Amino acid sequence: MAFNPQALLEIARRVAGDKKAYDITILDIRKISIIADYFLICTGRSPIHVQGIAREIIEEIARETAVHPRVEGLREGRWVLLDYGDLVVHIFVEEERQFYNLERLWGGAGELNFAQL
Repeated sequence: MAFNPQALLEIARRVAGDKKAYDITILDIRKISIIADYFLICTGRSPIHVQGIAREIIEEIARETAVHPRVEGLREGRWVLLDYGDLVVHIFVEEERQFYNLERLWGGAGELNFAQL
């Protein structure tokens, strides 16, 4: 069953906020790339916090939709990537987020605020 990427995005955003992720940013990359529709980017305070955010997003999306992502980086917890196809969730520790600076790298993307979801 296919799910609307905006529905997955809303679940991921809600869970990230509930788990105290900060600097949550949503990039709409539909017009500049075919790899996904949206990136949700957020930051955790430590590798353990990043892992907790990622695990909770995985569990909640699976519980609500039965959709499971491809996962990278969970063991290390410095940059976890959850690939849901049309939604890619990036969860960083602060140092990694500043280094990779996805918002600059994907500078042509529009940034969404939560009211637009």
